[in-house]
Amino acid sequence: MSFSKEHRASTLSGILFVALFALASMYLAEIPWLVKAGISPLVIAIILGIIYSNTLRHHLPSLWVPGVQFSAKQLLRLAIILYGFRVTFQQIAAVGMEGLIIDLFVVIFTLLLGYWVGVKVLKLDRHLALLITTGSAICGAAAVLAVEDVLHSEPYKATVAVGTVVLFGTMAMFLWPALQHLGILGMTENQYGIFSGASVHEVAQALVAGTNVSPEAGNVAVIVKMTRVLLLVPVLIFLSLYENRQREAFEGAGKLKFGVPWFAVIFAVIIGFNSLNILPAVVVKLLNQWDVFLLTMAMGAIGMETNLQKIKKVGLKPLYLAIGLFLWLLISVYMLVHFFGQVTNLL
Repeated sequence: MSFSKEHRASTLSGILFVALFALASMYLAEIPWLVKAGISPLVIAIILGIIYSNTLRHHLPSLWVPGVQFSAKQLLRLAIILYGFRVTFQQIAAVGMEGLIIDLFVVIFTLLLGYWVGVKVLKLDRHLALLITTGSAICGAAAVLAVEDVLHSEPYKATVAVGTVVLFGTMAMFLWPALQHLGILGMTENQYGIFSGASVHEVAQALVAGTNVSPEAGNVAVIVKMTRVLLLVPVLIFLSLYENRQREAFEGAGKLKFGVPWFAVIFAVIIGFNSLNILPAVVVKLLNQWDVFLLTMAMGAIGMETNLQKIKKVGLKPLYLAIGLFLWLLISVYMLVHFFGQVTNLL
């Protein structure tokens, strides 16, 4: 066992090694131009991890590997649980029915469209298609990591998925404000906030996209975005059941088990607890900082397990899927926001 008496020190050394990568990533993420570009420490961590994996990984003591794998799995689950301290039900209610309906539409139909195009049209690996699609539909890298844990997919697939959502989320972060300032989108600040929150991939990217228009738009964008984060819970449960059925079909009758990702359930409980406003704001802020650190560790560990040769074999199809979902989010959310705006004017 990884934490047995004879292996405990080596496993802890592996965890400490990943922690050092995370600290370095968080330090680099404070560089002003990276902050302005909205590049999170999670992205930096996976890049550093990949570089290490494909250059110096053979120098890593084999006994440290369980510590790296622990960081990529168990610490990831803890990080997803702590992610619940970022949102409350009061915030979701503040957006109103319009934001909730748009978020539900985005998540449900993006998942269906992305899976169908990825698997049926582009003939992508089922897990890879799901990872890219959930990253686009819900909350970027955090969603990819959570779904990767449910699917038990190979690390390089999560790396490819994270790469696509970071690329197109960053594009949206700069393009959406430009389109609004040029008058092309033609939205009010509230509408633009809903549009950004429902269509941009990462939470941080949605915040930047919103605040680049106005502080009010930024606040609305974050709340709408966090509503999408909440929808990660039912999606994880559904995917867990779906994956079990796929394994049963492959392995034969009698293999099906009812598997609900426990960390997703606790994540929802934490959101409910956070909604009670029992903890002081300073404690919640500290928990969020620890959450970023744990997510950064998990991302770095996944990077360390990634072989670039496997990524090369995937080709450009994941990029095609990500481009399609990027355009889908832009067009569908734009139309929905304007539809609700017309309905409101009529009322």
